[in-house]
This record gives sequence, C-alpha cells and structure tokens, in this order.
Amino acid sequence: MASNQNRRSAIKSIVTGTAAISAASMLSSFKSEEKEMVVDTALKGNINHAVCRWCYGDISVEQLCIAAKDIGIKGIDLVGPADWPTLKKYGLYSSMCNGAEINLTDGFGDTQFHAQLHKNYSEMIPKVAAAGYKNLICFSGSRRGKDNETGWNNCVEGLKPMVELAEKHGVVLVMELLNSKIDHKDYQCDRVEWGAELAKRLGSEHFKLLFDIYHMQIDEGDVIRNIKTFHPYINHYHTGGVPGRNEIDDSQELYYPAIMKAIVATGHTGFVAQEFIPKQPDHLASLRKAVHICDV
Repeated sequence: MASNQNRRSAIKSIVTGTAAISAASMLSSFKSEEKEMVVDTALKGNINHAVCRWCYGDISVEQLCIAAKDIGIKGIDLVGPADWPTLKKYGLYSSMCNGAEINLTDGFGDTQFHAQLHKNYSEMIPKVAAAGYKNLICFSGSRRGKDNETGWNNCVEGLKPMVELAEKHGVVLVMELLNSKIDHKDYQCDRVEWGAELAKRLGSEHFKLLFDIYHMQIDEGDVIRNIKTFHPYINHYHTGGVPGRNEIDDSQELYYPAIMKAIVATGHTGFVAQEFIPKQPDHLASLRKAVHICDV
C-alpha cells in the first residue's frame, strides 16, 4: 500500500512540474494504478476469514458486521444467541459460538464443575444446531495441582456425554488452547499435544481443538510444525501478534503469511479468526490489514 502511495506522489509531482509529459498520459497511468490496487485487495478465497467480537468492544455488533462484510470476512467468533439475529441480518456466520462455558478457569478438567457444565451445554448445543451453526467453544479450566492423567480422565468423564449430545445435533465442541505462561496461569490445555491426546481419548469428530497461534507461540513455539503434525485434531484458528496480542504486522515476531500457507496446505476448510487487540487508532483499518496479511 505504501508503495502505491509513493508512486501516486511521484505521478502528482511529474504532472504539475514537468511539461514534457502530458496530463492525459499521466491520468491514464494513475487509472492503471487504481485498477491494480482494486485487483490486489480482492480476497483469494483460500481462507475462511472471521473476527473475534470481543476485540472490538468500542463498536456495536451491527457496526462490526457492516465492517466485516465490507472487508470480506465471513464469520464472527465468540458471540451467543443474543447476537445471532444481527449476524444473520448481514449474512454472516457465527463461526465459534459461546455462552455455555462457566469461565476460562472452571472447566471440564475439574469434576466439581461437571454438573453445571452439563446443564449449560445440554441447553446450548440444541440452540447452536437450531440456528444452523456448528462450533461451540469449551475449556479445560485450570490445572489446580492435577497431573496430566487426572486432567485427561476428568475431561473425558465430563465431555463424553456432551460430545455424544453434540453428535446427535451435528455440533462440534471445540476446546481452546491457551498459554499458561503469561495470560492464563495454570490453564491445563496449554499444549497442542495435550489437547490432541484428549481428542484421541474421546475418539469423536465432534470434539476438536481451537489452535490459538498467539497462545501456542508463547507456550511451545514451533507453530508450523505443530500445525502440520496435529491438524487432524484442529478445526479452528485464532491469530494475535507476539508479544502483546496486538497487530499481526511486522511489529511482532510471527510471520503470518507462512503460517497461513501451512494451514491451507493441511486442507483446512474451517475458519481463521483475527483475535488481536488493535493498538492503532483506526481499529478497523488494522483488521482489514490483518485479513490481507493472512489471505494467502
């Protein structure tokens, strides 16, 4: 974009200051540049783009939907039933539904929360299906001193009946991978290998993982290799710049075009949702730029 702007400035200088080149010729060149920019900004269609609602709390859901449609985004992540009518109004998909979880710390890894979680998910799963959606988020919760084996066993015990219900309704329960180093101290499902082992034990296509690229870069790194290795257990991705979870441009350490190419190479047909917290004054401009960075 900066390159096009520089070329525009050069054209303007030549038109106003050099008699040797005709104005008509330069206007023709300018129009060519405009046409090139339009072509460059069209999305390629290899990635199903989404955006997380919570990152844009300064605007309404409706305003976010309008912006998303303009950018070419297809889905909005982390909204519940109250916002689904607005998404439908604008032809947007609820790409990762929420509203059944208790919170991020009290999850399926602790038996003391199973009764409440069973109630919540038993009510929400049919609502997700009735609305025509598929993915419903869930969490392991905090470790609270439990070893891996106890955590896996507790999660299987708590999730198994909910996964069976999800299967009947064509819904997928998706457990998010979160870092336990910086943002979510003591969270148990903090490695993709841990989540993949849980998925193996549940043995259902109606339980998958949400691979949050920001979180996994912090806790384990090796992002592309892990995506290639564990992609059969992953059905959703979140972005975020490291460190800080801000813009995913060259101000941070991850190279997102390469990561997106690795995701596409796995045959991923789900969504990639932008979940960075914009620092730039124009939040929606940052969102547009991030989508184009990831559009490989």
